[in-house]
This record gives sequence, structure tokens and C-alpha cells, in this order.
Amino acid sequence: MSLLLLQIFNGLSLSSILLLIAIGLAITFGLMNVMNMAHGEFIMIGAYMAYLVQKWFQSYMPASAFGWYFVVSLGVAFVVAFAIGWLLEVVLIRFMYGRPLDSLLATWGVSLALQQIARSIFGAPNVAVKAPQWLEGGWHVTADLILPYKRLFIIGLVAICILIIYLYLYHSAGGRRMRAVMQNRQMASCLGISTRRVDAQSFAFGSAMAGIAGCALSLLGPIGPTIGTYYIVDAFMVVVLGGIGKLIGTVAGALGIGVFNTALEYTTSATLGKVLVFTLIIAFLQWKPMGLVTMRSRSLD
Repeated sequence: MSLLLLQIFNGLSLSSILLLIAIGLAITFGLMNVMNMAHGEFIMIGAYMAYLVQKWFQSYMPASAFGWYFVVSLGVAFVVAFAIGWLLEVVLIRFMYGRPLDSLLATWGVSLALQQIARSIFGAPNVAVKAPQWLEGGWHVTADLILPYKRLFIIGLVAICILIIYLYLYHSAGGRRMRAVMQNRQMASCLGISTRRVDAQSFAFGSAMAGIAGCALSLLGPIGPTIGTYYIVDAFMVVVLGGIGKLIGTVAGALGIGVFNTALEYTTSATLGKVLVFTLIIAFLQWKPMGLVTMRSRSLD
């Protein structure tokens, strides 16, 4: 029973990490159809913000306040990634709408530039982020089952992010404008919605969510300039499997990939498990090319 519960927890933990990484990409890719290959570098930005806030707390704050640095770093990562995402959309992305291949190449170039900037500022070697004391250790469920507080915190953080995004999309004027543009851009523009402003806000918000994901990933291991490249393929995989532009589809896609990946890795090996997951996704998309959840609107009928 302890082994079964541990495998379920590992699947949920991996699913939460994949969801936190992919949710920002689901917003930008689903709304603007822009293949943002620099999404991983916004994860890197969030991770380095956690490192900088940690260093600032160690230098200028009393030792008793160090435990709060990670909470502050989440807000700093969100704001910095939001600002850089908005700037990138204004300078480059808005000229790439309707040109998917050009957007892919342009954002890939941006990702390489951001990685080099990170190397110039922080150096090529990886750096470590020390978790606060209240995240050390784990919850002793049974004598053989210990659930780490770090992963429990990430699962709770993902749940809060999903709730906030849901409330914004379905219970706010800005969310209604975003969904209108996502479903029928021309009609939304005719009704007076500034699609350009919605695009900029959505891209910046998706980048900010990637920043929060990077901040959370800093708890799980060392961070470096290429931390985002390890997750960009998984992020696109979750978005495509779940269905482009649907929040519930992204959640379902991340949950399915996380659970199946954990189960297959346990029964086979890490490499073979990853290959089998890719094979199952390809087979599923042959059956349902639009993913688990399909967006319905008159513009697509």
C-alpha cells in the first residue's frame, strides 16, 4: 500500500510540475498561435530571480526573516517575467502573428540570446537555491512513506495558480476579452476589443507563469542558463495533448503524462518509459488530432 501511494504521489508531483511549466505556454500558444521557443528561458528567469532574492535576504535581512525569501521570490519572478514578456511581445512577437515558422525561428534566437546573457551575468556553472527551513523534511504518512514538503508545496502552488487563472478567465472582464479573442479574433475586434492589447497582456501573463514555474523548480535542484531547455519539449507535449486553448485540457494532459510516465518508468526504465509515453501520445493524436479537449466556435466550424 505504501508503494502504491508513493507511485500515485510521484505521478501527481510530476503532473503538477508539467502543468506549472505548460500553463503559460497554453495561454500564449492557444491565444496567438505563436510557437514561443523562448518559453524555457522565462523559466530560467524565474529560477534566477529566486537565487537573487535568496542572496539579497542573506546579505541585507536578519537570519530570522530568511524563511520568507521564497515567498517574496515568487512575486519578484512573476513581475520580472511579466515585464520582459511584455517587452518581447511589443518589440518582436506582434510582428510574427500568422507566421508560425518565422515566430519559431525568432523566439529560438531570443532563447539563445537570453541564455548567453544569463551566462554573462551569473556564469556558466549551475548555482543552488537553498530551500527555507519550513520546506525541509517531509510528511511521515507511514513508517515507509514520506512525502517531501517541497513537492507538496509545488502541488499546492499549482492548485492556487489554476484557481486564480480560472477566476480570471471566467469571472473577470479581462478574462472574457481574452476568451473572446481566442474563440473569434475578427468578431472580437469588430465589437471594440483591442486585440493587440489582449495579445500583449496574454503573452506577458503566460511568461509570468513560466517565471513562477522556474522559481518552483529551483527547489528541486541546481539551476543554470539551460534549465529551460530541459522542459520546453514537455511543455509543448502537454499543450498539444490537452488541446490548444483549453485550460481543462492542459490540466488533463499534464495529469495523464505525469501518471503514465511515472508508472512506465517504474515498470521499465527512465529512458524506455519516456519513449513509451511519446509513442502513446503520437498514437492518441492520430486518433484525436485536436487533443483531449476541443475548442468549439463558429469560426472553426
